[in-house]
Amino acid sequence: MIEKIKNQKILQIVENLQSCLQGKEKAIILSLIAIFSKGHLLIEDFPGLGKTSLAIALSKALNLSFGRIQCTNDLLPTDITGLSIYSKNTSDFEFKPGPIFNNIVLVDEINRATPKTQSALLEAMAEEQVTVDGKTFKLPKPFFVIATQNPIEIYGTFPLPESQLDRFMMKISIGYPDRESEKQILKEGSSRENLYKLSPAIEKEEIIKIQNEIKQIYISEKIINWIIDFAHATRQDSRILLGISTRAALAITVTAKAYAYFSGRDYVIPEDVKEMIPFVVPHRVILREEETSKQEVISSILQNISTPP
Repeated sequence: MIEKIKNQKILQIVENLQSCLQGKEKAIILSLIAIFSKGHLLIEDFPGLGKTSLAIALSKALNLSFGRIQCTNDLLPTDITGLSIYSKNTSDFEFKPGPIFNNIVLVDEINRATPKTQSALLEAMAEEQVTVDGKTFKLPKPFFVIATQNPIEIYGTFPLPESQLDRFMMKISIGYPDRESEKQILKEGSSRENLYKLSPAIEKEEIIKIQNEIKQIYISEKIINWIIDFAHATRQDSRILLGISTRAALAITVTAKAYAYFSGRDYVIPEDVKEMIPFVVPHRVILREEETSKQEVISSILQNISTPP
């Protein structure tokens, strides 16, 4: 995927991150696409593959504040949002912000939190604000949630409802590193300390500038109609119980624009859309038969829709 990245600033950020995240090139690029698309990221993968390291490295390379929420079944909504505490000095309640008040928030093992606690994230992810005791507090900009979950653990977990999954712009997995990368990791040992020493490759203001530039990337009406045709096809396919929402179609459009920007273009081509669909769509659809592969169903739908010239 990196061979398609032509934007020099993005390449610089990727290379900076690769210096301490061996074998995670694709996950790095997809994470950056989500961030610059103003979306949130869900990482579903096995323990020990670097999900937390990726989140820490992103915050350092992008020079953003970092907060971590370790989900357990006794975690309360106020542990995420913060709470009002009575102050004897002022004889009034003072709001103490929680870890959600950071630019990048890692929600580790999100499916271990109860539905009530998970729902505390919904307003933050959708509106970039939280409401506590009737008062609304704006979150810092840029704001980005990285949530992780283990795909095989069931005991003590609470599956994310469809409304929560739809808030995540992309769902990815990091996967195992290739043999050479894993060999290098074993030689050098844990690089967690090096993550905190990572030099920023970009400033916060420039991130917001790039996000605005991505908005201006041109996408033709033919490609928009193609995305709409694909969305409608997922809703009408007999293999699919729940097709994608308008929010999902918008996510395809925005991430395709970001990928075009990363590729050094100011316009979207059909390949940009096709590259993003596998990471934007599968977690949003529900199949009638669980044994069927979501990727195969989505791929067959795409093949049956004429790609615009």
